[in-house]
Amino acid sequence: MNQLAISVEGAGIAYRKKGGAFRQNKFWALNDISFDVYHGETLGIIGRNGAGKSSLLRMLAGIVDPDKGRIINHGVTASLLSLQVGFVNYLTGRENAILSGMMLGLSKSDVLNRMDEIREYSDIGDFFDQPVNSYSSGMRARLGFSVAIYVNPDVILLDEVLGVGDIEFREKSSKTIKSIIKSDKTVVLVSHNGSVIKQLCDRVIWVDDMQTKMQGDPDDVVLCYEESIKSQSTPKK
Repeated sequence: MNQLAISVEGAGIAYRKKGGAFRQNKFWALNDISFDVYHGETLGIIGRNGAGKSSLLRMLAGIVDPDKGRIINHGVTASLLSLQVGFVNYLTGRENAILSGMMLGLSKSDVLNRMDEIREYSDIGDFFDQPVNSYSSGMRARLGFSVAIYVNPDVILLDEVLGVGDIEFREKSSKTIKSIIKSDKTVVLVSHNGSVIKQLCDRVIWVDDMQTKMQGDPDDVVLCYEESIKSQSTPKK
């Protein structure tokens, strides 16, 4: 686990927000983030809501470029497994599976070859050939997850995908993700669940105040993160 897959060097990303009739201000979602991702490791990213974790994954996937610093890709493919990518409400589940799979990096033939497996895994029965606007949120999550798990990049970027859907499917999907993580795949996992991070990750990055607050052993980092959350939520006397 000493071969570099991706390096992040002083990276930051800014969004523009309107500050008046014509004036626009920059809002920095991340500023001066640095760390490395190594082949074969599972790297956890933890932080409060709005800390920039999802923006960080989008930079790692190459979806957006940093506004400062740089992301160095050491010859790997990286894919952000976001659920329901490319879903169009008036298309059927089957048609959306093709569209979503292609947007995640699969070829159309790859998706078609996997279609029976996608349908079986999603376990939505005849709804597979019905428009997704007739789906419940749980059914949409089932279909989205069933497509995403067949994407096979060098580096898998997971943004809060553990425990999607209803209770029955949640157990099934969590087992699948844990199986992927425990393989020799390189995985970057964002989760709010400290126990999951400690159970599955080799290292953890704590993102706070737009920067890398701490990185290292999962037990140590999660403990400091959770103590910080407690101290900020405890009312002052």
